[in-house]
Amino acid sequence: MKVLITGGAGYIGSTIASALMDRGHVPVILDSMINGREEFVSDRIFYQGDIADTQMLTKIHNEHPDINHVVHCAALIVVPDSVARPHEYYTENVAKTMVMLKKLAELGIKHVIFSSSASVYDDSPTFEVTETSPLNPRSPYARTKAMDEMIIEDFCTAYDMRAVAFRYFNVIGADPKMRSGPYIKEPSALIPKLIRVANGQDPMFYITGIDWPTRDGTGLRDYFHVWDLANAHAIAVEKCADLFDDGHFQIINLGAGNGVTVREFVDCFEKVIGHSINKQDTQPRSGDIAGAYTRIDKAMGMLGWKPELSVEQAIADNLAWDKHWGGR
Repeated sequence: MKVLITGGAGYIGSTIASALMDRGHVPVILDSMINGREEFVSDRIFYQGDIADTQMLTKIHNEHPDINHVVHCAALIVVPDSVARPHEYYTENVAKTMVMLKKLAELGIKHVIFSSSASVYDDSPTFEVTETSPLNPRSPYARTKAMDEMIIEDFCTAYDMRAVAFRYFNVIGADPKMRSGPYIKEPSALIPKLIRVANGQDPMFYITGIDWPTRDGTGLRDYFHVWDLANAHAIAVEKCADLFDDGHFQIINLGAGNGVTVREFVDCFEKVIGHSINKQDTQPRSGDIAGAYTRIDKAMGMLGWKPELSVEQAIADNLAWDKHWGGR
């Protein structure tokens, strides 16, 4: 089947497109290219445009009337940037999503898979969260995701749409076939920081916070491979008609289903590269939290999905991506 992917020239959207292609489907990409990469769409059906451009959406529908599913990945996603520029985030992530959804309903495209975020959850005293755990989005970015979920649910009720909101935990790695991977130029994420230290670009990796109530005192996160995430979307597209016996809208958490501490993650990284790196314990940064991981019972039960690739594999793929594509 054909699937429209908004933001399909980005890291996650393009990897989802690859997973769909590998399963025999045809991705149709819509991306403004504000943050997308041309390399990620060079061999794919691609439209450069805005998700709120209703004429563009009509054009795509007219040229591909067999599109019945949309994977909506297009969004601004940098948390500190959202604090500095909330107007842009609410405009791009919320207002434009509403315009797009209304037009999709008018065109008869009524199955949506939405890229949401685990950042909508409140802190959990046990570090474990499920789809029914309390919410507390604490940045403009996180609030746009929570708002989009509510809007999508209301649209499903009003316009007879069907939607799945996937709340992602910590996505890492790259497409194992090296078709796509992370490309932020000034990285603040864990793996890019570790790579910079391993490559001698930075002198030290700082473990920020060693007194959290975790098993080794360092922060805990639920890291899982982007390829596992991409396959969850492909499965959801294939099973979409069977997911809504009890309503029009589903929320499903995606993660590894277990927590990895920062110190454990550094140990994994050193194991993959074959040597230790310079590291130092330090105080937590302002706004840091202990972290969380998700149960994946719902994803397993509804989709028959579970992660298949390890943290070590994600690190190895990320390193391969950095070596072969990082300078482009």
